[in-house]
Amino acid sequence: MERPLIAVLNGPNLNMLGLRQPEIYGRATLDDVEQVCVQAAERLDVAIDFRQTNGEGELVSWIQECRGRARGIIINPAAYSHTSVAILDALLAVDLPVIEVHISNIHRREAFRHHSYVSRAAIGVICGLGVRGYALALQAMTDMILDEDDQ
Repeated sequence: MERPLIAVLNGPNLNMLGLRQPEIYGRATLDDVEQVCVQAAERLDVAIDFRQTNGEGELVSWIQECRGRARGIIINPAAYSHTSVAILDALLAVDLPVIEVHISNIHRREAFRHHSYVSRAAIGVICGLGVRGYALALQAMTDMILDEDDQ
């Protein structure tokens, strides 16, 4: 039996993790985040497609590719959280469960970061727990997929 696929999509500047503002984002790199996700996926017996882009249009295209291919999307849209109606519309169009992840607690930061367009499409939001938030999101998404399969 094929393992369910969960897309783990990352937005702009996350390729700079470990270098950019370590006092906010910590010292883990994007490769470290991917390893956290790979280990969690193996433990949970799910497959992941882990990607990062700095381009809004590319992120929209990746979201659209998930329709009919993935069982859910975990997304850290980074700065696009606060600006992108296009990403919101793409997430709503694919009709998949979405969990939004942020490494930092966006609600303890600048006021403009308190609002996320993406949250409107998300069934849940994890923020402020560092890179562990990705593993928690994978656990939650896997539980939802298993619950759906049992029905």
